[in-house]
Amino acid sequence: MCATSIRAQTVQLDETLAAHLSELALDCVHRPYPNKISHILIDDSDAKTPQQLTPVFYGCFDWHSAVHGHWLLVRLLRLYPDSAFSQNVQRALEESFQPDRVAAECAYLSVSERATFERPYGLAWLLQLMADLRSWDDARGQAWVAILAPLEKISADRIREWVPKLAYPIRTGEHSQTAFAFGLAYDWAVVSGDKAFAQMIRDKALEFHRSDVGCPMDYEPSGQDFLSPCLAVADLMRRFMSRTEYAAWLGAFMPNMPLDGRGDWLPLGVVTDPSDGKLAHLDGLNLSRAWMLKGMAAGLPETDPRRSVLLTEAQRHLVSGVQAVSAEHYEGGHWLGSFAVYALSTGL
Repeated sequence: MCATSIRAQTVQLDETLAAHLSELALDCVHRPYPNKISHILIDDSDAKTPQQLTPVFYGCFDWHSAVHGHWLLVRLLRLYPDSAFSQNVQRALEESFQPDRVAAECAYLSVSERATFERPYGLAWLLQLMADLRSWDDARGQAWVAILAPLEKISADRIREWVPKLAYPIRTGEHSQTAFAFGLAYDWAVVSGDKAFAQMIRDKALEFHRSDVGCPMDYEPSGQDFLSPCLAVADLMRRFMSRTEYAAWLGAFMPNMPLDGRGDWLPLGVVTDPSDGKLAHLDGLNLSRAWMLKGMAAGLPETDPRRSVLLTEAQRHLVSGVQAVSAEHYEGGHWLGSFAVYALSTGL
């Protein structure tokens, strides 16, 4: 179990917590089973093991979790390059990021019948991994950028081909949600300097959400959400508006947000059985809510009274979410660490 006290009012990503979270990822990135593959077979020759199909990202139960498990390791290596766990992290990344493995991964994704593979969630996390590597002023990071660039291009191109054809937003609380994926993809475009891609995401986000009003927070969460449909949209839209514009938009989008900081505005997600992989999603919901609430606060003017409400709720959700990150059940252990690191370390 994570070392954070359940009574704690705050939590920070210190080296002790980082070491714990790195162990969760190290335990799974090269662990092939159990495994849930999203696999379209073209012929009999495609009946292969996960490691044969996608030799870079085959662990952590599924492809997208393997991707963001590697992202976690890169982020922690950047933050703690001289830590006791850094050598184990580097060795794991070196094992994964081999040119021949990447070539095989690209061959798998390039099959036309797999055009929807991990779209948008896994592809967006792949771009987030690349954004971290591109932002890292380190020879190792830049070498891995060069190795992974073909996979980056496939992922970006798949999203680039899809977004203009998307007629409606996908407002679920799970993998197919567009708002969260748009945010990750846009952030990658900013880092990578792909202005056309960034503009595409901005235009589609505004098309989908500029006129949104009265998002029904009372209907959240659903029983297996790990992303908030309403908060994800709000966190996305702060990227594309001035603080004044965002303040007005948010007032119409979430008109019932209290100003008194009361703690019952957004009840924590409750997990009744952490060994159930779907029910455990709600621990991830608390973590993703935390970073989305912080993002919303960052988008508002400094004097806006909603900032304190949002930050109070963000911290409450963060403490609860980090407390739930554990190796006890692989159903949550294979992915919740990534959500914790993202919530704790992403600069807003």
